Amino acid sequence: MIPLMIDFSGKRVVIFGGGEVGARKAAYFCEETEVTVISRSFSPAFDELTVRKQAVNLAGIGDFELESLVKDAFLVIAATQDPALNDRIGRYCAIRGVLFNNADGKAGDVTLPSQLKGEHYNIAISTRGESPGISRFLREHIEHTYPNLDLMIEVQNQLRRTLKLKFSDQEQRSRVLHAVLDDDSVWKALDGGTRPAWEIIERRYLC
Repeated sequence: MIPLMIDFSGKRVVIFGGGEVGARKAAYFCEETEVTVISRSFSPAFDELTVRKQAVNLAGIGDFELESLVKDAFLVIAATQDPALNDRIGRYCAIRGVLFNNADGKAGDVTLPSQLKGEHYNIAISTRGESPGISRFLREHIEHTYPNLDLMIEVQNQLRRTLKLKFSDQEQRSRVLHAVLDDDSVWKALDGGTRPAWEIIERRYLC
């Protein structure tokens, strides 16, 4: 497995299964792209999600109909309660060259990591399915340790631009950027916004 960030604009995600697992999978994607959920019934959890619900009885579904449901998808997720059906969906995805994630059954070629998102960052954590608890632990640890991460990214972006005008040496610029990241007082000052943090940076690193 190789971690990637993929632009899902204009791409279609199809999820088989209208239960709680399917809803969690849909929530992962529905703010970024078109999501179609295929199931006989749907959990109330879907009421809060912007998805297209397609009522289909998947029990005993024929080959032609199943193949037609996956052929135009960029990513298919099998989240039914029947591992054999999930595996069957995966085989059709392999034939069609469609990316596949399996919630219960033979592993597909896509895993969904634990995700931590801010305005300026997106962090994905995966243990390849071996310990979801570790992924959650690391995500919560980052949230607790760096509550001002978005603001630090803004400061670093501004600092990079300033340093390019002030210092021609790349190594010197890099040293200042890392020194600011290691400066606990800058992180603490971000509690009051970027201005107090920038005042410390100007006084300590830009004079």
